[in-house]
Amino acid sequence: MSRTTVATVHLGALRHNLARVRALAGDAKVMAVVKADAYGHGLERVARALDGEAEAFAVAAIADGLRLRAAGHRQRIVVLSGPDTPSDIAEMQRLRLDALIHHDAQLPWLAKADPLRGPLRVWIKVDTGMHRLGFDPVRAREVHAALLAMPAIDRELGLMTHFASSEEFEGRETALQIARFREGTAGLAGPRALSNSAAVLGWPDARGDWVRTGGLLYGLSVVEGRSGADFGFRPAMTLATRLVAINRLVKGERVGYNGTYECPEDMNVGVAAIGYGDGYPRSATPGTPVLINGRAAPLVGRVSMDLITIDLRGVPDARTGDRVTLWGEGLPVETVAAAAGTISYDLTCGMTRRVLFVDDES
Repeated sequence: MSRTTVATVHLGALRHNLARVRALAGDAKVMAVVKADAYGHGLERVARALDGEAEAFAVAAIADGLRLRAAGHRQRIVVLSGPDTPSDIAEMQRLRLDALIHHDAQLPWLAKADPLRGPLRVWIKVDTGMHRLGFDPVRAREVHAALLAMPAIDRELGLMTHFASSEEFEGRETALQIARFREGTAGLAGPRALSNSAAVLGWPDARGDWVRTGGLLYGLSVVEGRSGADFGFRPAMTLATRLVAINRLVKGERVGYNGTYECPEDMNVGVAAIGYGDGYPRSATPGTPVLINGRAAPLVGRVSMDLITIDLRGVPDARTGDRVTLWGEGLPVETVAAAAGTISYDLTCGMTRRVLFVDDES
């Protein structure tokens, strides 16, 4: 094996994080969001770790639901984009997938569904302010009644919304969205699902009957300046590689493409086998930390496709072959994301096929 970049997925951390979500969610059931290949952690791997723990899985596409059914999972699976074409309805019935309905174009398809294929469970998406998918709250009652009149639709209709700014715990927008949802769905029968991960942390009034958590399951936070560990969650992924070279450079020599870093003194510069070809962000700025044998050291120069360069002055005993941790325990992925001008979800979802994934029970 020529590459040494390894993403270790901690199955025990996944289960710990789900238990932590459940403790925060009160009596609400947990819908574990495993879209985008389980936020880059591996769909089947994560589902297997959480099988029997989460009451439902949520995916972005029917194909992911098919993968979960093929792997033997029998709990509810909610397709968050719903059907995209009329033919999707029969496939969702066959696979017993819950459909999220968010647009008028989908209603005629459902009206023509064959009840002999079995009842289709449906969630109505209510747009309370995100303005991506969903019906206006004033139409929730109309859509609810229309669906109940369709012979192939299960009598229990779920009601769901999505928050635009729930990581802003002191903001006004989420409170307004909660109020709009409650007003629009008042008196309608069916379970409610409002909370995403950030809302589980900061908006207890939005728990509803289900919470819909993605990032927190993987120990990730989108709250500015805070990591998942700050809220009692454990990172479910450790990304690591090895030092493949150590170069002794003299004061004034430049490092990497376009020589953007100039050595301020004679110093050792380490080279590690990872780059944007593996999914490490090219936008990571000089000073972004890595851990070498558990000690912090900053990036210097530009991230290239296959390699990064590291200032080793703070780790004078570093040797070729030493472990380099890019994120994980002791180095939150949120720290790296902030240095790269993005969010943690972007980084874990961005691992490429040349990264070796391994399971770990811790």
